[in-house]
Amino acid sequence: MQKIEELIEQGKATIIDVRTPGEFSDSHVKGSINIPLQEIPTRLKEFQALENIVLCCASGGRSAQATTYLKQHGIDCHNAGSWLNLMN
Repeated sequence: MQKIEELIEQGKATIIDVRTPGEFSDSHVKGSINIPLQEIPTRLKEFQALENIVLCCASGGRSAQATTYLKQHGIDCHNAGSWLNLMN
């Protein structure tokens, strides 16, 4: 988690919340981008244009799936688990 913390502290992280739009609209990390898990395969080009990607969701399950998928497609990213972890 050290690298994730450093990226966030330095303002260099691109936080992607992979929860549903409804979950995201209820509450989210300020400045984060909502790209729901099921949309990731059709939005790979967006991810390729981003740097320092940090993924989050409700509990860490969906962000883990997203991390695995993106890494399989050559995109460097980090799983932060629950979006609440990033609120501290």
